[in-house]
Amino acid sequence: MGLDLRMPIGLLLTIIGILLSGYGLASNPAIYARSLGINVNLWWGWVLVVVGVLLLAAAHRARGSEE
Repeated sequence: MGLDLRMPIGLLLTIIGILLSGYGLASNPAIYARSLGINVNLWWGWVLVVVGVLLLAAAHRARGSEE
């Protein structure tokens, strides 16, 4: 039919989440003192990856039911 927006948005969120998680893993833990020692970049990176993968799975499932 047309472009399913879940595919590009899911891909974008997954890529940004992977980059953000990588930065969270590679960064100095001292910069997280202001956030009570919580690695905010790592946690939000994981959230973005999960949401992105869910969107990609939904787009893939919808595409499979059309054929």
